[in-house]
Amino acid sequence: MKYLKLSGLEPLIVTPESNFINVGERTNVAGSKKFLRLIKEEKFAEALDIARHQVEGGAQILDVNFDDGLIDGKASMTKFLNLIASEPDIARIPIMIDSSKWEILEAGLQVAQGKCVVNSISLKGGEEEFIKQAKAIKRYGAAVIVMAFDEVGQADNFERRIEISKRSYDILVNQLGFPAEDIIFDLNIFPVATGMEEHRKNAVDFIEATKWVRKNLPYVSVSGGVSNVSFSFRGNDTVREAMHSVFLYHAIQAGMNMGIVNPAMLEVYDEINKELLELVEDVILDKREDATERLLEYSEKHKSIKKEKNEDLEWRSQPLQERITHALVKGIDRFIEEDVEEARRHAEKPLHVIENNLMAGMGVVGDLFGSGKMFLPQVVKSARVMKKAVAYLQPFIEAEKDGAKPANGKILMATVKGDVHDIGKNIVSVVLGCNNYEIVDLGVMVPAEKIIQTAIEEKVDVIGLSGLITPSLDEMVYIASELERQKLNFPLLIGGATTSKAHTAVKIDLKYKNAVVHVNDASRAVNVVSSLLGDRNKEYRDNLKSDYSDFREKFLNRQVDKEYVSIEEARENKCKIDWENEDIFIPNQLGVQVFQNQDLNELVPFIDWSPFFRSWDLHGKYPDILEDEIVGAQAQELFKDAQVILKKILDEKLLTAKAVFGIFKANSNETDDILIFDETDKEQARFLTLRQQAQRSKGKEYLALSDFIAPQYSGKSDYMGAFCVTTGFGTDELAEKYEKANDDYNAIMVKALADRFAEAYAEFLHKKVRTEYWGYTVQESLSNEELIAEKYKGIRPAPGYPACPDHLEKKTIWNLLKVEENIGVYLTESLAMFPTASVSGYYLGSPHAKYFGLGKITEDQLKEYAERRGCTVQEARRWLSPNLTE
Repeated sequence: MKYLKLSGLEPLIVTPESNFINVGERTNVAGSKKFLRLIKEEKFAEALDIARHQVEGGAQILDVNFDDGLIDGKASMTKFLNLIASEPDIARIPIMIDSSKWEILEAGLQVAQGKCVVNSISLKGGEEEFIKQAKAIKRYGAAVIVMAFDEVGQADNFERRIEISKRSYDILVNQLGFPAEDIIFDLNIFPVATGMEEHRKNAVDFIEATKWVRKNLPYVSVSGGVSNVSFSFRGNDTVREAMHSVFLYHAIQAGMNMGIVNPAMLEVYDEINKELLELVEDVILDKREDATERLLEYSEKHKSIKKEKNEDLEWRSQPLQERITHALVKGIDRFIEEDVEEARRHAEKPLHVIENNLMAGMGVVGDLFGSGKMFLPQVVKSARVMKKAVAYLQPFIEAEKDGAKPANGKILMATVKGDVHDIGKNIVSVVLGCNNYEIVDLGVMVPAEKIIQTAIEEKVDVIGLSGLITPSLDEMVYIASELERQKLNFPLLIGGATTSKAHTAVKIDLKYKNAVVHVNDASRAVNVVSSLLGDRNKEYRDNLKSDYSDFREKFLNRQVDKEYVSIEEARENKCKIDWENEDIFIPNQLGVQVFQNQDLNELVPFIDWSPFFRSWDLHGKYPDILEDEIVGAQAQELFKDAQVILKKILDEKLLTAKAVFGIFKANSNETDDILIFDETDKEQARFLTLRQQAQRSKGKEYLALSDFIAPQYSGKSDYMGAFCVTTGFGTDELAEKYEKANDDYNAIMVKALADRFAEAYAEFLHKKVRTEYWGYTVQESLSNEELIAEKYKGIRPAPGYPACPDHLEKKTIWNLLKVEENIGVYLTESLAMFPTASVSGYYLGSPHAKYFGLGKITEDQLKEYAERRGCTVQEARRWLSPNLTE
């Protein structure tokens, strides 16, 4: 079977089983006034954020268009696509190069990576031009959208649509040998309900032509700009959303498999007001002579009425299945028990309520999520409703001792040994559970032996591994090696904040003959697992291996060997500070201080909310994200829910915040160490730092953190601090209460908020240190936005981060501050902090101190560093591995 295959950094294969492919429309100067303004002002970085929002909002192809009289379209296309290529989170999806000018299309073809789509060519300029352009597109290896347009004009009825499509297909496929599966027909979506008689059949003709094309022109796809159909009702979003949904409902059934549509301008078909649904169906399908007049009358009556903010219970009057589906889609658990009880009374067996009623509703949820029309927080809410329903039915099922319908598959999920972070893993588990996969969740800090033994005993189909800290990457490599050594055949899912496709391809995939796939977000998990376990799984796994092999080869080949200077030369060119004339501020208070019960209310103003939204796969900067075109509505709802749990935590004092920090005398030495002294000048501890050695342009410095501490030879005493804060005590207990109540949504919410509190505490305490305990910036007056942007004097780097990537330095902090004894935070064997909502690091108060990254660490650097540390090269490599493969 021939399928349309496109790609950015990741493949997009359009099969009959694929959900509707949603094309993002906001990076089109004709589709977004904001995008047009940014391009005119040459603010390409900000314009890139719109592209990112499109991808995060569920777009599977990105439409890029610069057709405007005041823009240099060719230059803009080239520049913007090159910028996209440098952003992996955007570049992972295919590009649709959109222009009415061939020179702009070709400019895009010359720089677009992967396999893109050209939008568009047509017979408008005659066969000679059409053939010339098609040959060029074929040579570039792209797919193409063909408009239903010829020398006479645009196709505006059924007959003209099929006439032009057939003629175009014959030229492309039979004459030029253009792959039929790479052809996408745009059959022209025109407005309906304009008041003009000739426009009444616009939607019907498109739908019928779509059906004909898919039946008579093998392997092609059909697309279109959906918003055109509702053009007559601009200003009335309720009517427009309904029209888009009804049109798509019928067009998709006819064979339309992709289109340009804004997910925010869609209503769930089954959720459309019944009166409005009937009126819109009449217009779209041209059922009545007076259909337009009736819809206009309704629109006039309702145009000033915005969507009700208060609870609308009209859906409670719908039939039972529609109520259950509505509850699942909207995440409403208030009535679910009475609805499943009604379903149980009518069902032959209580299990049938799960298999039929609930799974039907969750199928709708899965389709909406897969097509980008629902977002992650909504799906987790749906899972909460599902779990509550299943929990209600469980006693009835047990009483009958009925066999359950087989799940789609059994997935083992675990955070690897030494790692305690599980928010991402839990979200993926919820999403898979929503799609009828049985989850075996082993929790956190799970040794390889337990993962493998459980996988064998439970006869799981797939193993999912999660990790956040850098040693987890090595643990995943070890697990893959063990699976291979024991000749086992469980496909591996790899996920977590420090994981990447590059690490998976270069380090893990080589160790294991079976499938290994990096899953970078929850929205991909279902498709990956269904492909791994589906009828065509061998083909999918073979393609995975091939893809990772190609990726690995390109990744390794593109790494240009940089020149590196010797450590002696780097130290010679370190950051030069005139220590003789440098004023070193003497701290107001030296030694260790402990805080056992910090008031959480004081931390709230210091919360950085942007990472909170990212943890739910909603990307954007707070507070702008609340008004975002794509995810704004969902961000507002999530934020509102967060405030409810936040208030509960504060009012009932459900989390405990503790901190320990110390400020000490310090000096650096000639080998880049920072020496810590007690008040009698006896050495207490030693922090090892690494220095940049990748060759820099003449005059540039090679930095190490030790540069910002006065050297011993200066004869001056300098100072350094270290800290650990936690807001994690009580988090697991509170999350567990929600989990026992089948409320994963609020369980995940609690952990996400605890993480935000920990970061806020780190910010709050650092400010206290700067202005009071150390006191070198007594007059500081910075807003929270300025604190987040690190506008303050001094830095607080942390072990494991770019300037100091060695996690082993945490042990030095723990010994120096007696962290575990003082506040109960301990380090796992892989040096993860527990409780997880904890932050640790250093305080450097020098006005010269700044953040930087070391870059790649060479083998020579590694040997020198291992010698300083007194460990083997292998041990040093374990804690510095991400920088070795950067």
